Amino acid sequence: MDLHYYLGVDIGSLTTKVVLLDEEGGLTARAVHRSGYRGGETARRLVEELRREQGLAPEQIIRTVATGYGRVTFPADREVSEITCQARGMAHLFPAARTVIDIGGQDSKVMRVLPGGRVADFAMNDKCAAGTGRFLEVMAQALEVPVEELGALAEGAGGRCAISSVCTVFAESEIISHLAQGTPREDIVAGVCAAVAARVASLAARVGVEPEIAFTGGVARNRGVVRALEAELGRALLVPAEPEITAALGAALIARTLS
Repeated sequence: MDLHYYLGVDIGSLTTKVVLLDEEGGLTARAVHRSGYRGGETARRLVEELRREQGLAPEQIIRTVATGYGRVTFPADREVSEITCQARGMAHLFPAARTVIDIGGQDSKVMRVLPGGRVADFAMNDKCAAGTGRFLEVMAQALEVPVEELGALAEGAGGRCAISSVCTVFAESEIISHLAQGTPREDIVAGVCAAVAARVASLAARVGVEPEIAFTGGVARNRGVVRALEAELGRALLVPAEPEITAALGAALIARTLS
């Protein structure tokens, strides 16, 4: 008898993530790739690659849930908001978490969650790049360093340079000015991470922060931002090993519960 599998697809503005769960809810496979300008096609390709790698027939994937900005571009049994999926995935990984912070490429969200991953309240910043992965990308370009290296640079800082502008364009100008003055890159990066953390902490204050606090999204891989957020919130954060895939994981978990 063929085993059945459940698929979660998260088509974000920058990256597309797919997660495949088995009948017991175990994580069978996952994949992450840049969305490009056709996220739906990227998702289809990733799913097909996973299916072939696992040696699965198409009919073995019996239910699919899609989430993220591009969820309408992928054929799924159900489309579910990223907030719901993110809360569900994080509750699966961290059952004690009551606040979930998600910093993605184009937005940031803070959710207050109930046991089981139900969302009690949330706040979102999707109108301004400040406090998002895009902000970090622009700052990395100004500093002429890969965005993946920002966390390590921040950890090597001897001090922290203040970045006062919340506007990405003005913050970039501040960075260029600091570089011209000879300020160490590490100190500037520490200031950038602190600026992101302050913006997100302000967002969190709107919904109320309750322990335990979990942090996810691609920016959660940046140790500089993690430490800056911990300093802002006054406690350690729970960070998943693969923060990019947690919304896709939540989507797959929801797919497993559909009848």
